[in-house]
Amino acid sequence: MGLIDRLQQPGGLRESEGPSLEASWRSTASASLSSNSRPQLALFEYLKGRVQDRIFERMDPNRIEEAGASFLLGQITQFVHEIVQEEGLLLTEADQARLIELTTNELIGLGPLEPLLQDSEVSDILVNGYAQTFVERKGVLMKTNVRFRDDQHLMRAINRIVSRVGRRIDEASPMVDARLPDGSRVNAIIPPLAVDGPALCIRRFASFGGDIAHLLQAGSMTAEASAFLRAAVMTRLNILISGGTGTGKTTMLNCLSSFIPEHERIITIEDAAELALQQPHVLRLETRPPNVEGKGEITQRELFKNTLRMRPDRIIVGEVRGAEVLDMLQAMSTGHDGSMATIHANTPRDSLGRLEMMMLLSGIALPERAMRQYISSAINLIVQLHRFADGSRKVIKISELTGMEGDVVLMQDLFEFVRTETGPTGKIMGEFRATNVKSAFAERMLASGASPGAIAFASAAR
Repeated sequence: MGLIDRLQQPGGLRESEGPSLEASWRSTASASLSSNSRPQLALFEYLKGRVQDRIFERMDPNRIEEAGASFLLGQITQFVHEIVQEEGLLLTEADQARLIELTTNELIGLGPLEPLLQDSEVSDILVNGYAQTFVERKGVLMKTNVRFRDDQHLMRAINRIVSRVGRRIDEASPMVDARLPDGSRVNAIIPPLAVDGPALCIRRFASFGGDIAHLLQAGSMTAEASAFLRAAVMTRLNILISGGTGTGKTTMLNCLSSFIPEHERIITIEDAAELALQQPHVLRLETRPPNVEGKGEITQRELFKNTLRMRPDRIIVGEVRGAEVLDMLQAMSTGHDGSMATIHANTPRDSLGRLEMMMLLSGIALPERAMRQYISSAINLIVQLHRFADGSRKVIKISELTGMEGDVVLMQDLFEFVRTETGPTGKIMGEFRATNVKSAFAERMLASGASPGAIAFASAAR
């Protein structure tokens, strides 16, 4: 039985019923977190439990966060000092500060994951059951020694996340998408679907937000390509950002959206709101899953239809993945230009095939040629992203759609990344090139006030 369950029983957990310090320490140490865990960690676990017991004696466990972080921190600090004195322990100020931090993480944070969330180099946190946690740093996955005590400990952290955004996870709804207060994307899945216990995936986003200068500094693209994309956004071209999982599509979408003028009204549509637009006039919409009775679901397609009645200047779809693509393409080709979206695909040509497949999900039978005409008239640019084996993420192509020839959508590359070799340390070597092709939208960009230099980059000789 978990600690909160015991506290909610009549009478709660009385201090006299708790085991002695030595017994608890040895018991916890015997079930230590790993073979090289130290008894000191077990002592911290015991003391942390004692502090939580005392907190729950005075406060409803389900209303902890309502008390406010500063009030709770004061209570935790007070109880830590009291319990250390009661047990006659000689803990340094640094150890007491660490104990306060651990207890705070448990009560209003995500417990053992908090240090990872504070690490700016961590882009993904992958919890495979309570005993195994991996992180991705600089594009490389690595195992950590972070772990939860048991499945119930992990479930409390998952429930804390999903409850904050009004969602739920249980046997009736064992999968959920949510987000953290900083915008990080969260997916959780629990038994019976997750055979080995609850699993949690957290996709974090770079702290630089929509500053494309950091992408240039990281070598993800060139200044010439950035200048061209800025001109494309200012000209209100419809842009599709394509790439595989973890290639940086959402980051790129945030960066491109930063080029949108501040006076325009932007509406975003997402499954779990994670975009961080900097403009003052942004309306964020988020889908809603069905309730316990299986009713009340609001899909991206329904949100998109409603968005068209809300006078948007630009519509940004976090990720197109279903029938809403037909409504999006119709809107893009009938006056709502300057829109953007992301899609999972490995090449620009593959992204067109994915769009066709999703159009079939709308339930409207369209001939193949008609679907491709929809696509070619709606989408102007495709920005293709790729994550290489060394963990680096790069814009490998910027392509534009130029019309139809027969049943084929015509496409030409304006920029590309050409890989040349792999360095001795595994680093991918290559160069960004502008193709010797003039953009089909050059005149339109000039008419919109784009600088001739930005447009000339794409058509410059190699």
